Amino acid sequence: MKLTVIGCGYLGATHAACMAELGHDVLGVDVDAAKVARLQAGEVPFFEPGLSDILRRNLDAGRLRFTTDHHAAAEHASIHFIGVGTPQEARGHRADLSAVYAAIDTLVPTLRGRHLLIGKSTVPVGTCAELAQRIAVLRAPGADAELSWSPEFLREGFAVEDTLRPDRLVLGTGPRPAAAEGADEPLAGAVLREIYREILEAGVPFIETDWATAELVKVSANAFLATKISFINAMSELCEIAGADVDALADAIGRDPRIGRRFLNAGLGFGGGCLPKDIRALVARAEDIGAPRSVGFLREVDSINMRRRAAAVQLVTEALGGEVLGRNIAVLGTAFKPESDDVRDSPALAVAGRLALDGALVTVFDPQAMANSRRLQPSLGYARSARHACERADVVVVATEWAEFVHMTPEELTPVVRERRIVDLRRCLDPGMWRAAGWDHRALGGVVTDTRVSQRTPSAQVNGLASEATTAAAVLG
Repeated sequence: MKLTVIGCGYLGATHAACMAELGHDVLGVDVDAAKVARLQAGEVPFFEPGLSDILRRNLDAGRLRFTTDHHAAAEHASIHFIGVGTPQEARGHRADLSAVYAAIDTLVPTLRGRHLLIGKSTVPVGTCAELAQRIAVLRAPGADAELSWSPEFLREGFAVEDTLRPDRLVLGTGPRPAAAEGADEPLAGAVLREIYREILEAGVPFIETDWATAELVKVSANAFLATKISFINAMSELCEIAGADVDALADAIGRDPRIGRRFLNAGLGFGGGCLPKDIRALVARAEDIGAPRSVGFLREVDSINMRRRAAAVQLVTEALGGEVLGRNIAVLGTAFKPESDDVRDSPALAVAGRLALDGALVTVFDPQAMANSRRLQPSLGYARSARHACERADVVVVATEWAEFVHMTPEELTPVVRERRIVDLRRCLDPGMWRAAGWDHRALGGVVTDTRVSQRTPSAQVNGLASEATTAAAVLG
């Protein structure tokens, strides 16, 4: 089938490449000429495992191309996916829908005949109804532009898998006016079944519903996940005071099938471009439509999460005897989760920045997020490796649980540090190994017993839904 994808950021570029991988003829459209040029050259502008191979393979096969010419979309296809970003407003908590409106305003007037618009972006409930009114005003005489919404559920680091092997597909359609005899039937359900035929034949559930429910699915999933992560971090605050073991607690309550163990890992909390802005946007939207008490608890979820950053700074300060001014601090990891170069609302980078503001000499290293980190925090020191970052360090801080940090040994760092101190903000290290080597080991959330580390759910696995440990079904907005 011929498809277009409007918006070629993280969501759009991934969706376009994966639709081509399914055999469709796909045109990606974006206003950013530099981004389009890189994609057309086979370069992924962000880090996402496996995506570059799919991109190049389908470019070479002629099933995929990218352009800045918005008129080409209407000429190429009658099925258009909308995958633009919906970030948090600069001066508020609502979702910024300017890119969604711009996509509709640019595309709809160019359409002739019958077209289907399928939204993928994360939008507040009620957006489809507003867009339908906008489309009715903008469309040319005789043109028919049917609007549906099929939210994405991408986990950074697993986006290709989540597109080609999703755990569910959701389609929301709106009310269609009573039409005269012989009028066309709605397109969306039949079209989506054909587009995703290979996926649906593999047994993936296909949930058809209304606009409002489809709009709520993504933010509801993220709100639930954020609540679970903040819950165990709230318990870790209690455990620290009571002298309890939060990992053992998580293991015990996670055995309850109604609760489950995944994402019950205490630590630095969630970040990224999805969970924080999605729960805030949900609270703001609930207030707008007159239901502020329905999700008021999410304010505390957000507050608990933000407190972890302050607690992390305090733990590092305590490890240094109560003063960070003039001390050398190595921070390993700046991305909000492993297998990503995303530093949007990253707890790791926020902690590094706060320590620097308090007067520490902070040097950071991340396997993928160095360039993005430098753009946001140019005053930090940037190292070429973890070992380099730790040279003459008074304390080493593990802030993102990349595998190379989880599996590093004391013998690698002992020769280069000034003081043998390590602070584990993700509770991912083996404390016995570090203590046996003479290191002062501390972990956010209280003492980690030697027997607990091996029993924890591996953070590298759970952080797929978004360590947004950290987080998860988080999905791109």
